Amino acid sequence: MKLKQLLTRFLIPQSFNSLYYFFKYRCVVSTRAEVELSSNLFIGKGSQISSFVKIKASNGLIKIGEKVDIATGSFLSGGPGGLKIGDNCLIGPNCIILSRNYNLDRLDKTFRDQGHRSKGTCIGDNVLIGGGTVINDGSQIGSNVAIAANSMVSGKIPSNTIVQGNPAKVIFTRR
Repeated sequence: MKLKQLLTRFLIPQSFNSLYYFFKYRCVVSTRAEVELSSNLFIGKGSQISSFVKIKASNGLIKIGEKVDIATGSFLSGGPGGLKIGDNCLIGPNCIILSRNYNLDRLDKTFRDQGHRSKGTCIGDNVLIGGGTVINDGSQIGSNVAIAANSMVSGKIPSNTIVQGNPAKVIFTRR
């Protein structure tokens, strides 16, 4: 961990972070959320981040659109591939959205020694993500999608659909 990152994470009170993001982006960040001060994090106007949400943008870009609500206990992690969330999205409680993962190619090395990879994750506009959902690195979710609670997304989800399951599969096409 870099010294600057260490200092900002432990010495700056979260209430300062909340005020910083309010004045910079006109969004509401709970004082109980762990949102890093980072040049890699962009939050759209009117977005709300609830208590106990963790947003780690020190390893890559995270761009959150306008009027996005992120419920309690969710975790967002940026990687070199980036994480983009469109406008008007609703993210339920205890969701995990990742944009990096471990390499798994070699059997002669441990997972930790193989390093990371990052394809990036993209979530379209007007997406509803049910509580407890996990969205893995490399996922591409279209606009107007509803994801049922406790689903696992790891691929491409077409626009205007409702998905559920592990792995998430289309169960209905919205018209």
